[in-house]
Parts: sequence; C-alpha cells; structure tokens
Amino acid sequence: MTAPLPHPTSASSAPLGKEDLAAEISAQLSTQLRRVRLRGFRPPAPPAPTLVAVAHGSRDPRALPTVRALLDRVRALRPGLPVRLGHIELNRPLLADTLAELHGAAVLVPLLFGRGHHVTHDLPAALAAAPHLTGRTAEPLGPHTLLAEALHGRLLEAGFPGDRSPRTAVVLAAAGSRAARSAQDTERTAHLLSARLGGTPVVPAYASAAAPTVAEAVRALTARGHDRIAVAGCFTAPGRFAAQCAAAAPGPAAAPLGDHPALARLVLHRYDQALLACDQAPLARTGSDPESAGAATVAV
Repeated sequence: MTAPLPHPTSASSAPLGKEDLAAEISAQLSTQLRRVRLRGFRPPAPPAPTLVAVAHGSRDPRALPTVRALLDRVRALRPGLPVRLGHIELNRPLLADTLAELHGAAVLVPLLFGRGHHVTHDLPAALAAAPHLTGRTAEPLGPHTLLAEALHGRLLEAGFPGDRSPRTAVVLAAAGSRAARSAQDTERTAHLLSARLGGTPVVPAYASAAAPTVAEAVRALTARGHDRIAVAGCFTAPGRFAAQCAAAAPGPAAAPLGDHPALARLVLHRYDQALLACDQAPLARTGSDPESAGAATVAV
C-alpha cells in the first residue's frame, strides 16, 4: 500500500488554478505509480546486444581455429551472452555476412590492438551498411593492463628469462599503421609491458606501414648493450605478420596471444565499456568513435 499523496503545493503563496492543480496531482500520481510492483511480476530483461568479435583474417590455416578458441573462452566466461565472429577479409564468415544475419543490437569488438584504419573507419562503415541493426564499435584491445598480462604470459611460455638483467630487452611487434594514434597505442602498450616486467626495456616495432621494423629495433637494442632480446607480438592469431616478426627475433619469440585468459577477459571488458557508454549515448545505427567509449571503466 502506497503512502498518501501529499497536499499539492506551489512555489508561490498564490493558490493553484484548476489546470495547475490537475497537473500537480497527475505528477504526484505518476511518482507513486512508478513505485508500485505487482506481486510476483518482473518484466523480462531486454536481450543483451550480440558481441561481434572482429578479426582481421589470414591465409594461415591456424588463424581461424585460434580465434574460435578465444571466443570459446569468452563464452565460458559469460554464459548466455551471444557471441559471433566476423572477419575484415581473407576468412569466413566475413563481417558483413555476420551482421546481415543479426537482429536488434550488436557491439563490435575489434580483435585488433590500436586505433588504425580498420577500427576507426572499416568497422563503423560496416555498421552503417547494416541499417537493420543498432550498434556500437568498442575500443581496440590495446593499450590495457590485461593486454600486458597476456603478452607477459606468452613471453614466459617462450622461455623469456624471469630475471631483470640489464642485458635483457623486449621488442613489441605490431602490424603497423599509418595512423599516428595507432603508433601511440603501441607505444603505450610497450610502457605497460615494461612496467609489468619490472622496468625491462620494451621497444615497439612494426611489420608494415611504420618504423622501426623488428630487425631495426633489435639492432638498436644490441648497440645499447642488450644481447638477450625477445620478441612479443600484438597478434591475436598466426599469420604473415606474426611469422615475419617472430623470424626476426634473435632470442625467444612469443606465440600469438590466441586464447590467453587475460585476452578473453579483455574482450569482455571492451564489450562492457561500450555498453556503459550507451547509458550516456544510445546505440547508434552508424556505430561510434571507439575513443568515446574510453571514459567508461569497469572492474576486471
């Protein structure tokens, strides 16, 4: 049983007119009715937007099973969440085909590590070409401390020494992009990995479109007295760039991140960030700038 309605009052001492009095009573009734819950009745929760993981795609036959293994881990962490896969090129399903099969809302989570052209242009364009959906593009996977955790884990698996010798250094290899923001993201990831390694120098390098290359970074570190150099790769799955960077390693070369548990948690974190951003700006049919989601944070 609800509390009795308070006597309507106005901000002034003048008596309310009939229309004002009716509006005041209506507002009070609305407030009280919003507090009413029918016993035993709970309105059904709206379905969660589909998480669409967007991989680049590769001709390497190991790439697709690796990405699928990552998404299996994501599903295990969040049972019941609809998770789908789409590729930018080279593998099926292509992103456009995945989006064509969906209905309602979707969040595109790029399995990419910086704000390059694919993240800032191709993914929002794909959403714009799917007018039957409402959606948002999440931030790329880097930079983030969970990414540094995954990179560290793969380095240790590859035999990276656990000591903090001044002779030790790491080259952080990324695909590369002409976008300045993408290089900034890789540099930030290098700083996070260095901090996780207790201050071991970590130098970013690129497979294409940016400098230095892995070989150039190795030579520069060698000239500075580092002769125990490992290569860590910001690559989700095996592919041409991952193999090219690993081949230039003079020491341990970490495997692609694949289904590392920290990477799976990061995929869900980016999805959750995008949903929190939607509380302030509703899902748009044309997607959104991934940077806009950066203000939202969730515990991981």
